[in-house]
Amino acid sequence: MHGATHELRHSLHLAGYYPELVGDVVDVALGGEEVTAYLVHPETTFDSVEVRRHLTVLVLTPTRLLLAHVDDHPADREHPSASASATTESVPLGRLHSVGVTHVVPDPARHRPGAVPAELTLALGWGAVRRIDLEPAGCGDPACDADHGLTGTSSPDDAVVRVSAHAEGEAAVRAALDFARALSAAVAGRS
Repeated sequence: MHGATHELRHSLHLAGYYPELVGDVVDVALGGEEVTAYLVHPETTFDSVEVRRHLTVLVLTPTRLLLAHVDDHPADREHPSASASATTESVPLGRLHSVGVTHVVPDPARHRPGAVPAELTLALGWGAVRRIDLEPAGCGDPACDADHGLTGTSSPDDAVVRVSAHAEGEAAVRAALDFARALSAAVAGRS
C-alpha cells in the first residue's frame, strides 16, 4: 500500500464512520491509481428526532478527483435495520472548471501569514450540477405593475465542503487548506 493511500485509510479509521466500508468504496473508485492528496470530512447533523452522520471524502490522484459520500439510513418499517449508502464520483482533472476557496477570518487586521482561518469552504465545479437562484424582475419605474418575468443567477454547485475550526478543530481546517492547495496546483497544471 502506498504512503498516501495508507494515510488515507488511517484517516478513515480516525473519522470512525464505517472505515472499512468507506475504504472499500474509495479503493474501487481508485482502480489502483495513486493517491496524491485527500480530505476526510465527517459531518454530524441533528434534527428533532435523530442524529445523522455523513462523510465526504475527496481524493486527488494524478488524473482525477474522486468524491465519496456516505450517509446513514435509520431503520424504519420497510427496513428493519439501519443501513448506509456510499456513492463515489470520479471527475477527470481536465473537467474541473473551478476550485473556489473561501477563507473566513474573524479579525483580518490581526491576520498573520500562514495563520489558519476560522472557517474554510471549498467549492468545486465541473458542470454536473448547477444552482439557480431566481427572483422577480423589475424595472426602474416605481409606478409600474407589469410582470417583468424573473431574473437570477446560475452557479456551479457540484461539491461544497465547509470546515470550521470551532466545530472540527484547527487541524481539520489545516487539512482542508492542504487539500485545496494540492487540488489547485493539480488543476492549474492541467489548464
